[in-house]
Amino acid sequence: MQKIASLAFIAILFLSPVLTRAQTQLLKGKVLSDSTKEPVPGATVRVKGQPGGTSTGADGSFELTIGGKASTLVVSSIGYETREIPIRDGELTIVLKSASSSSLSQVVVVGYGSLKKSQLTSAVADVKPEDFNQGGAKNVLDLIQGKVSGVNITRQSGYDPNSGANIQIRSATSFTGSNSPLIVVDGIPGGNLDLLQQDDIASFDVLKDGSAAAIYGTQANGGVILITTKKGRPGATQFSYDSYFSKLYVRQRPSFLKPGEFADKVNSGSLPASYLQYPYTGRTDMFDSVVNHDNLSNYHHLSMTGGGPNGSYRASVYYSNFEGIGKADSRQQYGARLSINQRGLGNRLSAQLDLVTNYNKGNLQSNNMPDGNIWLLALNRIPTLPTRDSTGAYYSQNGVPNPVSDLAQETFLRDQSTNSANGRISLDIWKGIKASVFGSITRDSWEDNQYWDQLSDASRYDGDYPKGGYAYKGSTLNTQYAFTPTLEYNQTFGDHTLSAVAGYNYQYEFNSNWYASNKGFQNDLTTTYNLGAGDALGAGKGSEYSYKESDRLIAFFGRVNYDFLDKYMLQATIRREGSSKFGANHKWGDFPSVSAGWDIAREAFMKNVGWVSQLKLRAGYGVTGNSGIPDYQSLVTLGTGGQYAYPDGVYRQTWGPNTNPNPNLKWEKKAETNLGVDFSLFNGRLSGSLDGFYRKTSDLLDDFNTQNPPYIQTTIYANVGSISSKGVELGLSGVVMKGRDFSWKMDITFSTTSNKVISLSNELFQANFFTTGGIPGAGALGDAFRFTPGGKVGDFYGKKFAGLDTAGKWLFYKADGKTKASLANTTPDDYRVIGNAIPKVYLSWTNSFNYRNWDLRIFWRGRFGYKILNSQALSYANPSILNGNPMQEAFTTYRGLKDGYAYSDYYLQSGGFFKLDNITAGYTFRLKTRYIRNLRLYVSASNVAIITKYKGNDPDYVPDTFDGRNASQPGLDGIGAYPYTPSSRNFLVGLNLGF
Repeated sequence: MQKIASLAFIAILFLSPVLTRAQTQLLKGKVLSDSTKEPVPGATVRVKGQPGGTSTGADGSFELTIGGKASTLVVSSIGYETREIPIRDGELTIVLKSASSSSLSQVVVVGYGSLKKSQLTSAVADVKPEDFNQGGAKNVLDLIQGKVSGVNITRQSGYDPNSGANIQIRSATSFTGSNSPLIVVDGIPGGNLDLLQQDDIASFDVLKDGSAAAIYGTQANGGVILITTKKGRPGATQFSYDSYFSKLYVRQRPSFLKPGEFADKVNSGSLPASYLQYPYTGRTDMFDSVVNHDNLSNYHHLSMTGGGPNGSYRASVYYSNFEGIGKADSRQQYGARLSINQRGLGNRLSAQLDLVTNYNKGNLQSNNMPDGNIWLLALNRIPTLPTRDSTGAYYSQNGVPNPVSDLAQETFLRDQSTNSANGRISLDIWKGIKASVFGSITRDSWEDNQYWDQLSDASRYDGDYPKGGYAYKGSTLNTQYAFTPTLEYNQTFGDHTLSAVAGYNYQYEFNSNWYASNKGFQNDLTTTYNLGAGDALGAGKGSEYSYKESDRLIAFFGRVNYDFLDKYMLQATIRREGSSKFGANHKWGDFPSVSAGWDIAREAFMKNVGWVSQLKLRAGYGVTGNSGIPDYQSLVTLGTGGQYAYPDGVYRQTWGPNTNPNPNLKWEKKAETNLGVDFSLFNGRLSGSLDGFYRKTSDLLDDFNTQNPPYIQTTIYANVGSISSKGVELGLSGVVMKGRDFSWKMDITFSTTSNKVISLSNELFQANFFTTGGIPGAGALGDAFRFTPGGKVGDFYGKKFAGLDTAGKWLFYKADGKTKASLANTTPDDYRVIGNAIPKVYLSWTNSFNYRNWDLRIFWRGRFGYKILNSQALSYANPSILNGNPMQEAFTTYRGLKDGYAYSDYYLQSGGFFKLDNITAGYTFRLKTRYIRNLRLYVSASNVAIITKYKGNDPDYVPDTFDGRNASQPGLDGIGAYPYTPSSRNFLVGLNLGF
């Protein structure tokens, strides 16, 4: 027995290497792209169900030692569909399909997670870089303007590099709260857009309806936009450099008289005798003088990415210098972004860290002049006034600003620094169960410096300190913290897939501000850097101010998704949230949602309908809230009441309550129902979605009158009233032609929305109507809009024009609609709804062509079915009241008018337009070198042409959404009243380089 045992032991020693070789296998292969047939570096290759794995090299090849029982490989890479490949002998060649080649397999980011596009049951839109707008983005939201149906983006100040974009999803939801969507950047709620550059963004995901947005609770009444930035990818290090240079040209200027035209009017006696008091030696086109004809903007972005099997990184740096069409409009910025991803514990532990910084310096002078908007000053100034007097000094006259000297002698600069850090750690606890912790901090601070020289008009004619100089300095700090632990569950049981997420969210925001101003400076040497050198502060005629405020938000949330056979889908969410902003009796609220989907194309009775790839019906209902209001509205706050002399002769500051407390103050609630259908036809050649929705916002927040006593103040901030909106949205994407060398793709978005005011009263507070929207320009004509139960949001309310009498005097219809009366005999009882400022229809149309190495994109965009008040004509084209430089229309279109200022539908004009917004053409070089991955040169033109009947400014620059009673109002052509920038065309030359 001992001899037999010994022989067996020796046999095992000899056979063990053979047995080991039989239990393991060295697998070799290469991963290629289906579209380019080129290697895919950095792709992850692993055995299904096992930790570990490897990554492909620069040539797409890989080697992986696997166990003898392994049967399936999982191959994945960013931008491609994940594939599962049966393991077989020999070298493997694995072809990955681009994610865009199968839109149903694309991953879409939703609140606190992601889903395949085919699994969505709510109204969610996804925009990838290949669909972004071309032409250079001054604000990252420009990238998706016109790309998502129901999402309306307006840039009122055009290409002003310091202006933001006004964005609204599915129309207004509030009178005084926020109407803007919640922006979430890489999981950071309220993410700062200054920290984003166009080449760092991987996707925009828009949660449009209540069932999708409810998981964000009181921040989601206006919808949610999730922005995901690009992350690192394993493999050899890759660099990308993106750059462009652009130049602006004035496309349209208001038709005020030019110097020669004005002189002709004076000489012909067309202008009143009062104009003869001015000197007429000047012939400077003042508007042209404030245009920055030498503007040249440039943008540079360098990124690098790489990594290995257990980690990756991506880093980018950028610099841009954007110059506007005005000499006082510029923004210079630079910054960096770093993203690190690392895996450990057999790929069960993952960690991600993002660090971002941005510094910018902006010139804000154009819209912060002491005399008003620089463009209006230039247009309305007597154009034959000289720029300089006989001594060579700037010509100056009290009450007649000189825009050229204003630009030279007044400044307003802002230095801003924004920094953000966020991190996430995730652990796969058990099969299908993952725990994560996310945290972020964002710090945004800026300092403003404004100075008027001693010889500036503002200082020269100051009533207290003539020729004394003026300085203003202010600083603001905003800090936001977020902390979110979550627990996720994902499991497949045969044909059933179940996923769930539960979590806790804590947010804290802190704001502080300080500013001081002084005047009476004896020289201009120290400007804003020695405020104490002025005389006004010591005499009590300067100003100092500071404040601090903060708020907290706490929430518990959960979501469950169920999928059966990729055919039947169900989703339910709940969020319970508390906010420090609301009253003691309503600190907490619940926000539920439910939605379902049915893909009819997967039913047995559709198996012979081969031209239908997807036909999914969706239905959803969700409740969201609105906490976008100022802090401390539910509490009694104290304010100063002025300084008074006490019996001892000393002046002391008084204090008293300046708000009424409201312990019942709560958030506005919006309940929304959405019905939709997603479809993909003809093997993906035509795809799109159609949605119809109805939403009602109740418990609207607004100021209401109170009785004194028992209330302390005359108004209280309370929840009263409701509004509703309904609409239809359509998005289409189709491949019109696709050949070996040529392809033509077309994308169309369409939306129409109708709003209605339901109520403005409850049992405690009543209001029959309210007005808003001060009419811009001359005349002090009151408000343009009236909100009435049963009426629409954006209704113009005023007099109905009935013509001019034989003397050129106004005639308006009385309340009966037949009788005509003069201006003096028309009363508010005769007023009526005379138009609406909210567009009924939004439309965009994109055509993308590719021929061999050439690409061409043509983008049209339009708004239809609404009115704009031509306040330019109202204020500056009335021939009977001419102040300063009039418009040409005073002597043509309106020459028969011989009466005073009046607001009526006479000045309401169709605001509809269809604009050729962008044309971009590019050429991609196919270089046979391993040092350059891609090289593309392109040219672009933006704001090329417009078709419109509107006679004022570019209607695209006029606000088109109601953003609250205290914001810029829709349909008011705001020259003089709001920031105004002339319409301009943008021409651009750009480069995309990968190496």
